[in-house]
Amino acid sequence: MNKTIRHTAVICLLLVLALLLRASWVQTYEAKALADNPDNRRKIMAQYAQPLGDIIVAGSPVTGSRKTHGGDLAYARTSTDGGLYAPVTGYSSQAYGSTQLEGIYADVLDGTDPRLKNPLSALTGERAEPGDVLTTIDPAVQKAGYRALGGKKGAAVALDPSTGRVLGVVSTPSYDPSRISGTTDGAAWRQLTGAAGKPMTNRALRQPLPPGSTFKLVVAAAALEDGLYGSVDEATDSPDPYTLPGTSRPLGNENASAPCENASIRTALRYSCNTVFAKMAVRLGQDKVRAMAEKFGFDDTEQDMPVRASPSVYPSGMDGAQTALSGIGQFDVTATPLQMAMVSAALAHDGLLAAPHMVSKVVNAKGDTLESYPDGDTRRIVSAATAEQLRSAMVTVVTDGTGSNARIDGAEVGGKTGTAQHGVDNSGTPYAWFTSYAKDSATGKEVAVAVMVEDSDAARSEVSGNGLAAPIARQMMAAALA
Repeated sequence: MNKTIRHTAVICLLLVLALLLRASWVQTYEAKALADNPDNRRKIMAQYAQPLGDIIVAGSPVTGSRKTHGGDLAYARTSTDGGLYAPVTGYSSQAYGSTQLEGIYADVLDGTDPRLKNPLSALTGERAEPGDVLTTIDPAVQKAGYRALGGKKGAAVALDPSTGRVLGVVSTPSYDPSRISGTTDGAAWRQLTGAAGKPMTNRALRQPLPPGSTFKLVVAAAALEDGLYGSVDEATDSPDPYTLPGTSRPLGNENASAPCENASIRTALRYSCNTVFAKMAVRLGQDKVRAMAEKFGFDDTEQDMPVRASPSVYPSGMDGAQTALSGIGQFDVTATPLQMAMVSAALAHDGLLAAPHMVSKVVNAKGDTLESYPDGDTRRIVSAATAEQLRSAMVTVVTDGTGSNARIDGAEVGGKTGTAQHGVDNSGTPYAWFTSYAKDSATGKEVAVAVMVEDSDAARSEVSGNGLAAPIARQMMAAALA
């Protein structure tokens, strides 16, 4: 063999080795990255090659799969009562991806989660049967909230105070996830994402708004825990009107004839006295109020249930006037309905807050548990004595105060109304809030509910927590206690 042929053979051998090394590198080290690449059509083809697993409510699936006709994606996602359960499930779309439970558990629902594989399928690479996601949602509570909100723009959350189970997550207006499950749903996607009512916004978990007077429960809890007052029936040092610190601006009360001057916490909650809680926040100082708010869950940027909720916020760096306004749930205080339901849940459960969760467990095709979420994972927020006193005051709000529309015959019901101003010079329609709890001593059932009505047909003068939000809470609580 002459020298030229010998050199050519060596070069060809090196090229073959380089190709083998590159192929081995791609198959071993880059395989997962290539498989997960969003531009890899094979991935989405495999995802929808078989029916997806389901999201389950009270033993029945609220999702499904339908056979498609034409194209390379064999199945598409369907929804049962899509508008009712969209705030729980989210959507699974061939074109726009997946959100909420559909997104968090996508690998379980499409059969690619390694935990679903048996030894044989692990060796062959065959796709396993998909698993299911079992939720904690009570369909009666969910339907009660959805129907009661009706055409209003708003949201509601219901919790089991002792377990942390989420019984209802309602957001209106809503949408049917089936409308955007395929690859040719661009018109529906544009209509939903461009709609003025923002139907794809989960207002229950992801739209914090000023909570108004419902936040007074947090301030009252801080005052009792700090020892500023010994009980909810001790008189406070509260002028009426109250001049905001550093200003000449007087802060009054919505009901000018209410007995708010030097009112006790019970009376101040009953009549929703702004003057009492504004001054109380200033006396405590923003740091103590913030510390209590954060114990309840404010400022938590990782509130996962397992869907991540937007953080509710208690601001920092305020002056005296701003601190006073924060005490009545205004200035830059914001909260989600989930957060305000957590406040009532902790007070209902003797000062213990059970971690909210809306998934009980994830199972494989045979029903074997892959993961579970424990009930009653609690942390102490306030003492049992403080919780008992505030429950007593909340009951007064319902029996003799501003929350009368939440009464349920035969049940102990406590609550707090809220009407939050917003917009330039408070020009926007106020938000109507109600946070509450109910207990049935005969059955032992209990529930905590928070409702926020962002907009309705009511005239501005008729917007109130008792008028708009309390009736919705009552219907959800009654459904939970039934």
